[in-house]
Amino acid sequence: MTIRVLIVDDQMMVREGFSVLLNAMDGIEVVGEAVDGREAIAQVAALQPDVVLMDVRMPVMNGLEATREIVASETDAKVLVLTTFDLDEYVYQALRAGASGFLLKDASARQLADGVRVVASGEALLAPTVTKRLILEFSKLSTPPKLVDPAAIGELTERETEVLVLIAQGLSNAEIADRLIVAESTIKTHVSRILVKLGLRDRTQAAVFAYETRLVTPA
Repeated sequence: MTIRVLIVDDQMMVREGFSVLLNAMDGIEVVGEAVDGREAIAQVAALQPDVVLMDVRMPVMNGLEATREIVASETDAKVLVLTTFDLDEYVYQALRAGASGFLLKDASARQLADGVRVVASGEALLAPTVTKRLILEFSKLSTPPKLVDPAAIGELTERETEVLVLIAQGLSNAEIADRLIVAESTIKTHVSRILVKLGLRDRTQAAVFAYETRLVTPA
């Protein structure tokens, strides 16, 4: 199935550059562009993309506000934030708002395509070192309100808590399965139950939650 992508950035050269790169990749199609967050929300509703490449700093409506509204809408679109700086509090706030990960704007064509595929598949883009560093740094500074009530962690079983810790460390389902010596399908079931019990959208929010509640302590 072709992954449908919407590119949101106020710079025309960035939009056109990413569009050319992604359209050259197998299984990916750029279906539209937007110049600000407000237009992005309208385009998501009209085009129903699978992945939204979202710039953070834009006029009219920034990427953070747009991400929050897109995530709260009926769409199944996943948001992948684009940023110039890896340690960016706006990006951290976007992750808390429901973005599935982020990429630096100087990412290679292969990294860009891989990121789109990872997010479209329902995984969170947590593996890159810069992503984990960003979560670590800003989780130290986080203040209420939290994503969910920290007491909700008591709803998790011992194994679910163990899986949540490994998610926060950036491990994939396959890596967690290897670590715990169980089937990958079992881990997928645990992840689904964790998200439902905590009322979270995806693995990225689960990782942020783990750091903010100090279930995982920043190194």
